[in-house]
Amino acid sequence: MKKLLVLILTTLTLNASSVISGAGASFPAHIYMSWTKSYEKATGNKINYQSIGSGGGIKQIKMGTIDFGGSDEPLTPQELSKYNLLQFPTLSGAIVIVYHLDGIKDGQLKLSNEVISDIFLGNITKWNDAKILKDNPTLNLPATNIELIHRSDGSGTTYNFTLYLSEISKIWKDKIGYGKAISWPIGTGAKGNEGVSALVKQTKNSIGYVELSYKEQMNLNAAQIQDVQKEWVSANKESISNASKNAKWDKKADFSTSLLNQKGKNTYPLVSATFILLPKNGKNAIESIKFFDYAFKNGDKEALKMGFIPLPEKTKELIREYWKENKLY
Repeated sequence: MKKLLVLILTTLTLNASSVISGAGASFPAHIYMSWTKSYEKATGNKINYQSIGSGGGIKQIKMGTIDFGGSDEPLTPQELSKYNLLQFPTLSGAIVIVYHLDGIKDGQLKLSNEVISDIFLGNITKWNDAKILKDNPTLNLPATNIELIHRSDGSGTTYNFTLYLSEISKIWKDKIGYGKAISWPIGTGAKGNEGVSALVKQTKNSIGYVELSYKEQMNLNAAQIQDVQKEWVSANKESISNASKNAKWDKKADFSTSLLNQKGKNTYPLVSATFILLPKNGKNAIESIKFFDYAFKNGDKEALKMGFIPLPEKTKELIREYWKENKLY
């Protein structure tokens, strides 16, 4: 009986230790969770990923409480070295500006760089403001207050969105700046891409920013915005791919790069890569790498379905070289 009890306890301990834990960015959460289900089905190995925001993922990986962290903000080589971490991208996707306006369908609303900045600064407060009407003369925009919704948690989506605002608006750059968490001039906060999507969905005359797959899943409407050439563009497979295909990844710099405001025709300007942070000497580092290698080999089709753009094969090979150099592959 005693031997049986020891065997049961040992089995439970082994099963518990076989679960790889990850947490962080909500931006790629949908595809990571899909990949984990596929991986478990194929290998029997369980991966648990919690969508807690990039800020939470960075904090927990630095504390060593998870096996890998997800972040949409790449850490600097200096910070990675300080905490003995590795970093690599997994895919790219778009941030879209979503709205809830009766009678105005997906893609009908156009928001210029100046208008986007003024709305999030609180300088434009009504939907029928002259600056909005100028680019939308045929739309029946209401004379109601704009209900602005933003992230309340430390967020890589916020980091990239506010960096984008800083690049298109000197006023925003000088007055607000960018980061995972900022002091918003106006608006209501919600946690995660999930929270912002849900609040926009239930709030008339609202506007917010979310990752594309949340827009698709929640059946929200997104605005056309301006590319670098000031042409109107929507987020789709082609326009996101155009932004990401020319990215110059450098493994010596731990793949830190920005995909915002890339040049080229039909190139969506609000595109971001998302990254994994991994302890160099983590007890489950090799097992975590096996999962992402499986996703690189088998997960592209599912990623495309969800509106993400997989990494080019040459970039995946560069990442595998990076893993090998750090004796994890």
